[in-house]
Amino acid sequence: MFPLRDSTPSGSFPIVTFILIIVNTLVFLYELSLGSYLEHFVTVYGLTPAHVTAFHHFPGGFSRNVMIPMFTSIFMHGGWMHLIGNMWFLWIFGDNIEDRLGHFKYLIFYLLCGIGATLIHVIFHPASNMPTIGASGAISGVLGAYLISYPHARVYTLLFIFVIVRFVELPAFLFLILWFGFQLVSGAAEFGAAAKDTAGVAYWAHMGGFVIGIALLFLFPKNPNVTNAAWYDGRYGRGEAR
Repeated sequence: MFPLRDSTPSGSFPIVTFILIIVNTLVFLYELSLGSYLEHFVTVYGLTPAHVTAFHHFPGGFSRNVMIPMFTSIFMHGGWMHLIGNMWFLWIFGDNIEDRLGHFKYLIFYLLCGIGATLIHVIFHPASNMPTIGASGAISGVLGAYLISYPHARVYTLLFIFVIVRFVELPAFLFLILWFGFQLVSGAAEFGAAAKDTAGVAYWAHMGGFVIGIALLFLFPKNPNVTNAAWYDGRYGRGEAR
């Protein structure tokens, strides 16, 4: 499933979402410029679970192995498809959550989801020596918040069923529950691999970010300046505000 757009209008320009997309893109372009130094860069600024759980055994201690990569890793990506997929999801779903929370609170929300998701990944893969990078955990938090905020919105989706491709319109709650179900099945399948070599895709970070996003949404007050149009969730038909 790949979302093309949603039916929920935003009442303000999503400046933070836009800036996050620009920053992630610039960081990735910088990665591409590194050539043979890229592997070292990913090792230094990506988050390696084994370095977190035993940070005192590695140079730099807690700051170098936990605090810095916990933040920097969520702005790095492993390829064009990784970057484009994440940024597309962020653009479609992030504007409405930014509108709901307000710009500054949305930024804090996004960062907390990303950091929380990486911690969940460490919990499920404490011995992994594979650096983890990507904004997926933070964006998953946005998806969780969207599920609670706009469950009846419509998501126009490109659906792949083996060799069949269809354009379908799905309720947001169905799209997001199916998305979460795929992460759950894939994450459960990971445990058949060797403990230190798992987590090529951080499925548990995705699920962790999703749940954290739902939980944090209830801790952040709604933006008092949000317009009625921004609260449209599709329940009353296309284009009708409530």
